[in-house]
Amino acid sequence: MLDKIKNFLEHPRFRDLKDTRMLGFGVFLILVLLASWSGVNVIQTNYGLQKQIAQMQQQNKLSELSNTNLKLQNEFYKTDTYLELQARKQFGKGAAGETLLLIPRDVALSHAPSLPYKKVATADKAHRKPFYQKNFEAWMSFIFRSGPVNN
Repeated sequence: MLDKIKNFLEHPRFRDLKDTRMLGFGVFLILVLLASWSGVNVIQTNYGLQKQIAQMQQQNKLSELSNTNLKLQNEFYKTDTYLELQARKQFGKGAAGETLLLIPRDVALSHAPSLPYKKVATADKAHRKPFYQKNFEAWMSFIFRSGPVNN
């Protein structure tokens, strides 16, 4: 084992490493690597800070839009149109010359068109299968290529 170490230390390439020019080159290489590493860290830090700045700018813009919206709402609340709409809604008032008609709910519903009633919900409950059964049937239809399964 000692012979191997001696042979390694006497090897011409190892002797070249002891040369002052090689030592200077090694120190220079280490300095270049450290400077590069520092530059990469600065770039990464700047990127993170830039992301935070962009996010805060977006939040600021959103807040400005919200403030503008609230100002416009406040201006709308000061208009006569808003007052008229609220008077109609809350007090049942109308403009001059208008006639207010109060129609009972059952009369209004008797003249309204009827909507088609779907019995899907009740029929769906009768044909409802557990998840594992639907999953198994879907896999079987996929494997045997029998088409989609209607669950």
